[in-house]
Amino acid sequence: MAKDTFFRKKLTINAGGKLIDLSVPKVMGIINITPDSFYAGSRRPGVEDALEQAEKMLAEGADFLDVGAYSSRPGAGDISIQEEMDRLLPVIEAIAEKFPEAIMSVDTFRSEVAEAAVRARAHIINDISGGQLDQNMFATVARLQVPYILMHMKGTPQNMNQMAEYDDIFTEVLDYFAQKFHQLKQLGVHDVIIDPGFGFAKMSEHSYALMNRLQEFAMLESPILVGVSRKRMIYRLLGTTAEDALNGTTALNAIALMKGANILRVHDVKEAVETIKIFQAVRQQLV
Repeated sequence: MAKDTFFRKKLTINAGGKLIDLSVPKVMGIINITPDSFYAGSRRPGVEDALEQAEKMLAEGADFLDVGAYSSRPGAGDISIQEEMDRLLPVIEAIAEKFPEAIMSVDTFRSEVAEAAVRARAHIINDISGGQLDQNMFATVARLQVPYILMHMKGTPQNMNQMAEYDDIFTEVLDYFAQKFHQLKQLGVHDVIIDPGFGFAKMSEHSYALMNRLQEFAMLESPILVGVSRKRMIYRLLGTTAEDALNGTTALNAIALMKGANILRVHDVKEAVETIKIFQAVRQQLV
């Protein structure tokens, strides 16, 4: 089991005026306001569909809802800022109105979209590009003073598969985080969550190499988010499809928890919540 004794990992974030304790792992449910996400079962392109999904996920125990309107699957088509906001903001507003206690993150790499979403009552910014696709993102996060999920990716969703080349995947990703952390801290950003970006500009072997060393990211002293839900690294290995990758997802999420993951970003909330309960039952016996 991963221990947080040598490095003093930060295990609280302030989101929506609430101090959230991540010492017990949390679940982030994915709500895709897109017509073309890689997993068809996650597509909720309308407000009513999204509200239904939010209600289901919250009832199943989701701690966060991650709402995104820009498909980041490999090779996905680009959309304008206006189209992203037109898809996203009505859903953010509707969820905030119907479920005022829900903690929402906005999945976007555009600072303008992120700011509009926070104004619409989102609480966390989840940026797949780590500020690389919008030079104003870090300053925007600092000004808004919201938690920021810093993910590793190279290139864009349109070309990232062509950039999956590394001499030492772990060292490169660790150096990336260290540099970005310095920039964010200089700007006064307090709550940073790291996401190794499984499957983003990474072949399956790269993603599994990162998972194998996930516990070593504790040296960054930051909470770790793991998003492997139904991804190609699972279903290609098992010779199946995203639709049939739930069992593999659960297995990999359990490994991630044992290696120190603090947040599981998933399509299937109930199964992730149950995985954490079992993990906690085992972990409590080691104290």
